[in-house]
Amino acid sequence: MRIWSLHPAHLDRAGLVAGWREALLAQAVLAGRTKGYRHHPQLVRFRDSANPLAAIGWYLHGLHQESKTRGYRFDESRILVTGSEAPRLSVTAGQIDYEWTHLGAKLAARSPEDAQRWQLSTPTAHPLFDVVPGGIESWERS
Repeated sequence: MRIWSLHPAHLDRAGLVAGWREALLAQAVLAGRTKGYRHHPQLVRFRDSANPLAAIGWYLHGLHQESKTRGYRFDESRILVTGSEAPRLSVTAGQIDYEWTHLGAKLAARSPEDAQRWQLSTPTAHPLFDVVPGGIESWERS
């Protein structure tokens, strides 16, 4: 499971679709609807938030917004909770850098056009996250 801290605009088609599917799985785990992946390290930051379902809901909302920009039809009704105000989660600059490098390698292997676009851009975080100083997050499996 990879729940990217990067802005969904950086992802290629395969990454965006997989991100949506994996975030829906994360939402099911946080809602207690499945027994698998309950202890997955990527879920720590959502579970530790004041409202885990709203946090993953707003994460999914960001993916949904990007899907609309690209003309995809992700089913917004699958998002369980968003609430009126998006929670703020933090992510370290080191985590963003790590994911940026990881994404670049994936794009080089599966999507050369997106890899070229990646080389010309700079990393930004998903709208849910505020970037703070620090290294790779403790929950990351590097």
